[in-house]
Amino acid sequence: MRRILFVQPSFQPPGGGNGVAAWMLEALRGRHALRALTWTPLDVDEMNRFYGTSVRRDELVVERLPRWMTAAIDAVPSPAASLRYAMLLRRAARLSGRHDLCVSVNNEADFGRPGIQYIHYPWYQRPRPERDLRGIHRVPGLLPLYYWTADRLAGFSIERMKQNITLTNSDWTGRIVQRLHGITPRTLYPPIPARFADVPWEARRDSFLCIGRFSPEKNLDRVIDIVARVREQVPGVTLCLAGTQDPRDHHKRIREHARRAGDWVWFEEGLSREALLALIPTFRYGIHGMADEHFGMAPAELAAAGCIVFVPNGGGQVEIVDHDPRLVYGDVAGAVSRIASVMRDMEAQRQISERLRTRAQRFSVERFTSTFREIVDEALAAL
Repeated sequence: MRRILFVQPSFQPPGGGNGVAAWMLEALRGRHALRALTWTPLDVDEMNRFYGTSVRRDELVVERLPRWMTAAIDAVPSPAASLRYAMLLRRAARLSGRHDLCVSVNNEADFGRPGIQYIHYPWYQRPRPERDLRGIHRVPGLLPLYYWTADRLAGFSIERMKQNITLTNSDWTGRIVQRLHGITPRTLYPPIPARFADVPWEARRDSFLCIGRFSPEKNLDRVIDIVARVREQVPGVTLCLAGTQDPRDHHKRIREHARRAGDWVWFEEGLSREALLALIPTFRYGIHGMADEHFGMAPAELAAAGCIVFVPNGGGQVEIVDHDPRLVYGDVAGAVSRIASVMRDMEAQRQISERLRTRAQRFSVERFTSTFREIVDEALAAL
């Protein structure tokens, strides 16, 4: 049994990245001695309940930074994610000599020695996407200083980072990493642990489901506009927006946009995980609005439930639908044309639904855990 250190700001739900970290623990529990260096307190029971893992508390040693240190950063009026991660990496470098392998599920990592890093979207792709810039990040001239401080605090070396085994959540992210760092990563799709009811096509709502946070980057305004235009060609279609508020002011704006569109838009808010999983397979169609989603847990879950999912043309989400041109759109008009065409063809609907369900097997828990164990074995053998 080898000693493995996981460096992860949080394992707590919600969040797809935290779910990947949780399933990595699940893949290795009972096989190795696991330690988690984390910023947020780790509630193993809550993690298991939400993500479907079954990690026992006695299978994992949890280590956190000194309380005074975390309190100082938590007092900063900003998410300060880079500073938190820098402090974790600094501590990890000191602990790495006591472990056989270090693993990060939070993008690029420098442990002071080769390890495994899982990249959702590279930290060093700078400037960051607009949706990542909040609080102090928007103060003119402060962002470069913030990055410089975090890098120096971590003692980060790009050259040491490149010696890690690099995993990415999609081929799309992998291409960005390769262009940025000149390394060739491997794609390991995040796991979709949900088990969905097998609802017959005839019993499903002939309508759309969009799931996720009610936040600006999800482009819910455009989703509403697309379905509104579809209704002109396929009367009676409705749209359900299922998610949580983030931020509150944007949620109010989406509510108002939906009110103006009509009562065919309805909301399911604050659903439990169990209730959401029961809702998904009752719909025939899913729609996603976020451009350049790095992977897309929501579209993947919809596909796994047998829904026909329409996604923007960009990001890892295109891989979820296997680049099917019938399911990928660039603008509102293109989306309406593709959706209406599919909705008029019952045979195409059945064929696409089954194809997506089969495709979603690439995102199974079994495939994820077995592949990750092989990668860890490879890394340990190279020591």
